[in-house]
Amino acid sequence: MKSSPPYRTGQRLPLEGGGHLRLSVNPRARRISIRIDGRRGEAVAVAPSERRLADAVAFARSKSDWIAERLSARPAGAALEPGAVIPVEGRPVRLEATGGAGAARLVDGPEGPRIVSGGEGEAFSRRVLNLLKRLAHERLAERTEVHRKTLGQGPVSIAINDAGTRWGSCTPKTRAIRYSWRVILAPPVILDYLAAHEVAHLVHADHSPAYWSVVRGLIGDHRPHRAWLRANGAALHAIGR
Repeated sequence: MKSSPPYRTGQRLPLEGGGHLRLSVNPRARRISIRIDGRRGEAVAVAPSERRLADAVAFARSKSDWIAERLSARPAGAALEPGAVIPVEGRPVRLEATGGAGAARLVDGPEGPRIVSGGEGEAFSRRVLNLLKRLAHERLAERTEVHRKTLGQGPVSIAINDAGTRWGSCTPKTRAIRYSWRVILAPPVILDYLAAHEVAHLVHADHSPAYWSVVRGLIGDHRPHRAWLRANGAALHAIGR
């Protein structure tokens, strides 16, 4: 009788020194790897098959000191509450409560931009988040439209979500593009890069040299923008948590 493997994808294990390890199978992976999920505050061990998960666990445990260091270095969560300062389109914006039940709105004043909103506690946070999602949809829809027309592509549908560590995704078959609302926190040039990145997938679904050539044709050198997201992504994912 064939025994079942000792580990399964999606399983979470405690780590020595604190934190958790989540197991993940990716058939396209060529080797075992460990990454840090800043959003969930845990390490992820990736293996090309379920039978290799035991090797992934052993590898992760051999890297326990490195994992603990990376987890402790991740940015602390930043709640969407009155008095907090968050980036919006790369600019620091203070959150202010107005009392009552009014919707959140972005205003400019002598002391710089502010988001003012009614509501208390979770209601305040929800109003601010709704505003950020609306802003993200507006800006991303605008830049997506510009890039798709440049490429001579037809209409697409756009949705805003908060999908883990991914900033966006494109399904060419259904012409559906999804973006993380968090990109509205980044400077406009980063948002524009993300829109170009996803629209280019309508031409090439992979990340081949031909694909990156399309991206370069839309925005020029994309490498600084990718580097910015790698350096600042964890901090953006900590906002609102």
